[in-house]
Amino acid sequence: MYKLAIFDMDGTILDTLTDLASAINHALEACGFPARTVDEVRMFVGNGILKLVERAVPAGSTQEEKDRVKAAFDAYYQEHCLDETRPYAGIVDVIRDLRSAGVKTACVSNKPDYGVQSLCDRFFPGLFDHAVGMKPGMAVKPAPDAVYDVFDALKTEASEAVYIGDSDVDLMTAKNAGTDCISVLWGFRDKAFLTEHGAAVFAEKPEELLTICL
Repeated sequence: MYKLAIFDMDGTILDTLTDLASAINHALEACGFPARTVDEVRMFVGNGILKLVERAVPAGSTQEEKDRVKAAFDAYYQEHCLDETRPYAGIVDVIRDLRSAGVKTACVSNKPDYGVQSLCDRFFPGLFDHAVGMKPGMAVKPAPDAVYDVFDALKTEASEAVYIGDSDVDLMTAKNAGTDCISVLWGFRDKAFLTEHGAAVFAEKPEELLTICL
C-alpha cells in the first residue's frame, strides 16, 4: 500500500478544459489573435500557463505579445476558473476512501497557485494534506520541485508515494521525482498516446485507483 497519493489537477481530478479554453480564447481575442478550438487547447495544456500561451499564439508572435496574452489570461481566469469546472464523477469518493484507508493525499499542478488553492477549497475541502501550484521560483512540471515540496511537507519518501496523472508531463514528473505513476484514461490524453510515452499502469475509472493504491 502506498502511504501517499499525489494527484495532478487538470484532466485528473478536475475537468477544467472548458474554462481553460474560454480563458485563453478571451485573452487571444482581446489581443487581436484568432481563437483556438477546444481540441487544440486540450493538446496545449499540461506544461503551465506560459507554455499554453506560447502554443496558442500565432507563430512569430513577439515576447511582448505573449506577455499581453498571459496577463489577459490571468486576469480572466482568476474570475472565471469555476464557471464550468467540475470534479470527474467518482473522484471525490476515491480521494475520501484513500484517506479513510490511511493514505495521505496531495495535489500538484502546473496551474498558478491561486487557481490550485481556490479549486481545492471549492471542490475538495479538507481532502488534501497539501496542495501545490506554480509560484515564483518554482520550476514547472516535469521538474520534480513541486513533488519534492509535498515530500518535505508530509515527511514522505518517494518510494512510499504514487503519482497520478493524465499526461506525458505527469509520467515525466513521476520519473524525475522517483515515484511510481498511474495514468488515468478519462483526462486530456488517450491510452495510445500515454503508452507511446512510457505509461504502464492505467486506471480507466476512478474507483480502479483504490485497487491499485491499496
